Amino acid sequence: MSTGNIPGGPTIVLVHGAFADASSWNGVIELLQQQGYTVIAPPNPLRGVTADSAYIASLLNQIDGPVLLVGHSYGGAVISNAATSAPNVTGLVYVAAFAPDEGENLGDVENGSKDSVLNAALVQYSYPAGPGGQTAIEFAINPARIQEAFAADLPPQVTALMAATQRPVAAAAFSDVCGPPAWKKLPSWAVVASGDKAAGADVVRSHAQRAGADIVEVEGSHVIMISQPQTVADHIVKAAQAVAAAHR
Repeated sequence: MSTGNIPGGPTIVLVHGAFADASSWNGVIELLQQQGYTVIAPPNPLRGVTADSAYIASLLNQIDGPVLLVGHSYGGAVISNAATSAPNVTGLVYVAAFAPDEGENLGDVENGSKDSVLNAALVQYSYPAGPGGQTAIEFAINPARIQEAFAADLPPQVTALMAATQRPVAAAAFSDVCGPPAWKKLPSWAVVASGDKAAGADVVRSHAQRAGADIVEVEGSHVIMISQPQTVADHIVKAAQAVAAAHR
């Protein structure tokens, strides 16, 4: 996959999280494109860390040249695992995102958060998962609680649209055990939203600190890339400039 880009700049790949799709990055994409960056925001299948990481890694390996890999929320777990098998990834950016270590799963990580209210806001569904009528579990956010748990700094008419268009996430996203994380070998940056009640600001902050990330903390909800796209885009550009300079 050949891409045009600013000279020396990486292709920026934005991986969305659970209950969302790539349009959650629209505001950030517009700002990055205005600065001349090539941006790809692929669909994250939301079927589990193992499967989703393999899908994203396959995409990364079809991109020519260096990649700056960005993940939101659950997408942070996906990029941490996907980048280990994509040698063209030069840096990682976590946006209100998990950065799990080897052997961790997001279910246990979430249970340790004092800031997250997400678990109490979820509703359970099933989906076909194999022959013979086999099913598996997936979760969505109760529409009545999506503003409180997910997007408290967005207007009600926006969160109503988010509730209607949300994409459920498979239970495997919370139970799959993570492999060796790419943040142990790559430079990382992080945006921490102090009002994050989905992933939990406490978990996001501790994960970013553990990864040794360059952290910017701002007041806002879990969907900080929607409510404050400029802040998020600025930190991504900072990362992009740093990795470009390091690889000249």
